[in-house]
Order: sequence, then C-alpha cells, then structure tokens
Amino acid sequence: MKTIGLIGGMSWESTAHYYAILNRETAARLGGLHSAPVIVHSVDFAPIEALQRAGNWDGAGEVLAGIARSLEAQGAGVIGLATNTMHICAPQIIAALSVPFVHIAAPTADALLADGIGKVGLLGTRFTMEKRFYIEGLEQRGLEVLVPDVGITNLNGIIYEELCLGIVREESRRTYVDAITRLQARGAEAVILGCTEICMLIDDSVSPLPTYDTTDLHARALVAAALS
Repeated sequence: MKTIGLIGGMSWESTAHYYAILNRETAARLGGLHSAPVIVHSVDFAPIEALQRAGNWDGAGEVLAGIARSLEAQGAGVIGLATNTMHICAPQIIAALSVPFVHIAAPTADALLADGIGKVGLLGTRFTMEKRFYIEGLEQRGLEVLVPDVGITNLNGIIYEELCLGIVREESRRTYVDAITRLQARGAEAVILGCTEICMLIDDSVSPLPTYDTTDLHARALVAAALS
C-alpha cells in the first residue's frame, strides 16, 4: 500500500474525520490490524483563510504546492487535499507533483452517477458555491448542479464561525435543512456536502434529500488509490 500524503488543517476538525476514515477503510479492506500509512501536513488555517478573503488564490496555491512536494519527498505515493474550497488551487498542486493527486470532486461525481442522480444541490463555502472551479468539474461529468439562491452568506458564516471551531448548533442545522429543502423544491435529487465540515451538522438522518459526504467519499478514494 502506498503512503498517503494528506494536506490538512483546513480545518483541523475535518482533518480529524479524514484520519479516522482513512484508517477504518484500510482496516475494512485489508483486515486484521492493518491501518493506513499516512503523512499529514496540517497547516495553520488562519493565514490560508486570509489569502482566501484577499482573493490571493495564486499565493495559496504556492503554499499548498510546496507542501505537496514536501509530502512526495517524504515518500507519499498519493496526495489528497482535505478541503473542498482549496481545490481551486488543484492545478498548481498537480503541476508540482509526479505522483497521483486525488481530486475531491471525482469520487463525488462517481458516486452520484452510480446512483443515477442527474440534478444535485451543492452546499459549501461561498467560494465553492459561487466560483466555477468545482461546479464545472461536476458539469463536465454530465451533472446539473444547483446552488442555494438565498442565504449563501449565512451558510458560509456557519462554516467559518462555528463548524471550523468545532461548534455544532441546532439552529444552524435547521438553517442547512431549510437550504436543502429549497434545493429540493427546485428539482435537486440529492445534495453534496461540499465542505468537509458540513458532515458535522448534516447527514441522511436529518436531510430531506440523500446526502453525499465529500469527506467520506474522498478519504475512501484515497485509500483505493493507495491500494491500486
């Protein structure tokens, strides 16, 4: 099994979920006492978030590409970026590597298409919902993508001001359920939890639509790539 290099810390709350899923999936596939060989580089999120707010995506990409190169140099045979939003920098990261980079949108699209979903709602940070980098990748696979038509600022605030800090509030859960209900009324057949923290708040037990958790799907895809 190849060593998995994981660029985490954005936020560390979701990276902790990644680490658990990577090891559980490896144990499920290999049995016994097997666990995942993982090198985690957990960044300080504050400077990255400042680059996001400033719209300095090239600067953020330079930082993340440098980390990816470092993980490869340490022996990682496959690289993952444990955040949806920062996949806006995926081209810079891929260009810096000679080992595979597993894009978070790929296993998400695979799962949706395998289940026969054609029209899907997308929840995430405002960058993920408003910029085209993520949506275009899904559309290229034949999916129709809907984003909320109201409340994007509030949904974004819940991620940065609560979930990234480990705060889970019932009022915020209701806000997200309302957003999913609105997407359902517009024809969405399922919803992508397109921020790696949203799984802390929403799952199938509370959502009016089937949920596709990018954290879980991405971590499992990383294990599959490491075993290939």
